[in-house]
Amino acid sequence: MTTSAPEDGDPRRWWVLAFQLPTQPAYARVKIWRRLQAVGAASFKNALYLMPATDEALEDFEWTLREVRNAGGEGLILDARAVQGFTDEEIIAIFDAAREEQYRAIAEEIRTFSARFERKRDPPTAEETAAQHARFHSRISAIESIDFFQANGREQVCALLRDLEPRSISVDSLGAEPAMQTNTLTSLKGRTWVTRANVHVDRMASAWLIRRWVDPEAKFKWVADRNYQPGNSELRFDMYQGEFTHEGDQCTFEVLVSRLELKDGALSAIAEIIHDLDLKDQKFGRKETAGVQQLLAGIVAGQPSDDGRIERATNLFDDLYNSFERAR
Repeated sequence: MTTSAPEDGDPRRWWVLAFQLPTQPAYARVKIWRRLQAVGAASFKNALYLMPATDEALEDFEWTLREVRNAGGEGLILDARAVQGFTDEEIIAIFDAAREEQYRAIAEEIRTFSARFERKRDPPTAEETAAQHARFHSRISAIESIDFFQANGREQVCALLRDLEPRSISVDSLGAEPAMQTNTLTSLKGRTWVTRANVHVDRMASAWLIRRWVDPEAKFKWVADRNYQPGNSELRFDMYQGEFTHEGDQCTFEVLVSRLELKDGALSAIAEIIHDLDLKDQKFGRKETAGVQQLLAGIVAGQPSDDGRIERATNLFDDLYNSFERAR
């Protein structure tokens, strides 16, 4: 399920569920909590639950409210356009944080399972791998269904899952496109580069890289549909099944640097920073990472439009690149 962005200046609508339950039976409280987790509701102030104002979300809340009343409780569903003390972006961040944690947990499980292939004793069989792949795929699909605002982490976990495919099932059976072969920079000029709306770290850095090293006149297109199908002369980046997106434990920025064969020490340093900020695994631990994170967070907070974020991030990454060049 996806939600459309509101018009500029028009706040989002939210469904708000407020309810009370008797202390007994205890299992009713657990049952309702699990249901709210399953439908992707965000807990707010430990008393309210929020969902984007879609027909599907309203139906989910109505069923939950019925269970509350069947358990002897009471509650109501509100239609809200503002939550006092919180911006829409802060509320969205609550949803995204929950989904990112789920993506991160599955990514770690996939890494752990994949590590077994390096063992000389008792590596996974083809049958076990296929079954585990199917389970991972099912769990990721369940998270995607409640990932209302396209949280970070999805591309990474899907890239890790793709690494299991040659050992279990063919890529074509999932409808995935084969990896794009290395392109010359010339062949990438004049394209429209498509990515998910509400850009953050990896997409801002990747857009800068595209403009600086691929095509200074590159056009960008921001879309809400995670399964967007590209038109003629369009290339997707940092999107599931995109031509340039996460591969294994590499973020999109790293993939671009590698696939475009950009041998540049300053770019490599920036790639390490973007990796740690996007994947949150502290693989490189560069001292500049925290400062860059703070500056990017300021850009996101101060620029509601994606075009505005890219413009401001371009200046930041230009300066960062120049600082690494001088250090060399």
